[in-house]
Amino acid sequence: MRQFAEFVAVLSCSLFAGASVYINLVEHPARMECGVEAAATEFSPSYRRATAMQATLAAVGLVSSIAAWLAGAAFWWLVAGALLGSVIPFTLFVILPINKLLLSPTLDKQSVEAERLLARWARLHAVRSVLSGLALLLFLCLTIFKKPL
Repeated sequence: MRQFAEFVAVLSCSLFAGASVYINLVEHPARMECGVEAAATEFSPSYRRATAMQATLAAVGLVSSIAAWLAGAAFWWLVAGALLGSVIPFTLFVILPINKLLLSPTLDKQSVEAERLLARWARLHAVRSVLSGLALLLFLCLTIFKKPL
């Protein structure tokens, strides 16, 4: 049970971190190269698809790290899971208000405001990449070295 929970935690975190970093380093910059109007237009379908995947991965990673800890894994599995899980409240309380503004039908997609919101969204999303990256590094250290830190 513990090994399975650890595997699921590492897999979920890896997929989340990979997707998050990809969004920050590839997708969003490419979106912005197309111009503000195209970027603001593309944001909606991208957001819709990414939300379901990333929310699920973060929740599964958190729950499986708790399960691993309850099954006897080191306390650090719980810490890594909490790092990954912290993207959930961060997204809900910090990024979601920006998302709502970007998704608003009243947003002028050619405006300076749209460009400002997209830039702010990218900076905030980078926090998710850092948090999940740190969680992944900790999970990998725990997996590779098999000793409590």
